[in-house]
Amino acid sequence: QVQLVESGGGLVQAGGSLTLSCAASGILFRIDIMGWYRQAPGRQRELVADMSRGSSANYIDSGKGRFTISRDLAKNTVYLQMNSLKPEDTAVYYCNAKNTRGSYWGKGTLVTVSS
Repeated sequence: QVQLVESGGGLVQAGGSLTLSCAASGILFRIDIMGWYRQAPGRQRELVADMSRGSSANYIDSGKGRFTISRDLAKNTVYLQMNSLKPEDTAVYYCNAKNTRGSYWGKGTLVTVSS
């Protein structure tokens, strides 16, 4: 059974930092891309950052310079270090893993940034 388990969300003041973690298990085929998406109330889910096995990373424009994604290939784990958080970063953050067989999602972790 495929599981992506996120952790690290919570409440933080504007300007603060959080690190999200996601561990994947039960995926039989090699994971190619792991990343993070977010969805704020009333908005569509959007890509925050993702990273290939070759460490090529993509970031949402608003996260460049503030967010850093990293992966531990051996552990099938992805991390998202978020600094200088802003109230507009408030959302449910979802972990995602992709391979040739499909796309897999975690249940999400809530990040709330207070002003």
